[in-house]
Amino acid sequence: MKYLKILGLASCALLFTACSNSAEVSKAKLQADLKAKEELGKVLYFDKNLSKNRTQACSTCHNPDAGFVDDRKNGVGAAVSLGDDGKSLGDRTAPTAAYAKFAPEFHYDEKKKKYIGGQFWDGRESTLAGQAGGPPTNPIEMGMPSKKDTVDRLLENTFYVESFKKIYGENIFNSSSEAYSAMADAIEKFEMTSEFSPFDSKYDRFLRGEYDLTPLEDLGRSLFFSQANNSCATCHVLKGEDKAGETFSNYEFHNIGVPVNTSLRAKNGVTAIDKGLLNNPAVTDEKQMGKYKVPTLRNVAVTAPYMHNGVFKELKTVVEFYDKYNNKTRTINPETGKVWADPEVKDTISLEELKAKKQNDRKVESLVAFMKLLTDKRYEHLLEK
Repeated sequence: MKYLKILGLASCALLFTACSNSAEVSKAKLQADLKAKEELGKVLYFDKNLSKNRTQACSTCHNPDAGFVDDRKNGVGAAVSLGDDGKSLGDRTAPTAAYAKFAPEFHYDEKKKKYIGGQFWDGRESTLAGQAGGPPTNPIEMGMPSKKDTVDRLLENTFYVESFKKIYGENIFNSSSEAYSAMADAIEKFEMTSEFSPFDSKYDRFLRGEYDLTPLEDLGRSLFFSQANNSCATCHVLKGEDKAGETFSNYEFHNIGVPVNTSLRAKNGVTAIDKGLLNNPAVTDEKQMGKYKVPTLRNVAVTAPYMHNGVFKELKTVVEFYDKYNNKTRTINPETGKVWADPEVKDTISLEELKAKKQNDRKVESLVAFMKLLTDKRYEHLLEK
């Protein structure tokens, strides 16, 4: 009897050990699979062969050396990207790919009665993989004729062929659609690495006790988070004041009355009103006209120009633009020397969210100083330009 009990205990121990080892092996395999996808995605991210004329990669419009935005001037002051054909210009600036992984999937929040999240300015792709799959076949971006043509480019490269089969299965190229989705998935996995979201800005270091704020930065921080003085936190704070891991966007959609970028429109020839969120195929409510997803403020000081159409060159101008809604003396656009231009869409402006106390020039400067704090360490040298 005693022998049977010992045998039973030993059996249980062996079973537990086997399960534990199995779990460890499974976890290790998952991590190895993820690592392989990240590495493949990194190669794809920089590969210009995925554009029709082989001149453009993901990194062209989302440059890792420039805050993951398009820092080329493109004849329009970097307001929008130039396509692979060397002549096509978009009508919206390329959003940063940094910290993009934190955007929730596009959805309608019944409690808030608002649309939330997604990728692109209008949230039309729910995931990073969806976003990554858009530009290659966009005729004014990378210009590939079809998903199949893009996959054919992958098949030109033995590294891709071997890597895709190893990671996604031997038969992955039997379907161009599945192979294209695998490509987008790998790019997504790369974009989800810490390379895109290091959280090592001076503000992050301040939260960890590694950096002391200057008086101007500290004033800006107080104003930024103060709902009694300013409206910044209404849309640009998700977690709360001084919480680690803040991305400085609540991922809602708002119309803040941005005017048309007339110099851009003179170049790209666009005449139609940009409907914003209403351009998202999942949205039919006319009240969403002219609304855009609240962008992250991470690296905002080094990713000019500003707004969805790049209409403002300076971050200070952006702060003054917001202030004009509450400050009757703030009537002149400092970049044009003229009265602020009319909004492209005026009927849906988020006037309630824009309510705040008027700001004097020192407070404007302090808010700019605070936003400069949100610059990742690798880009701090760009602040000096």
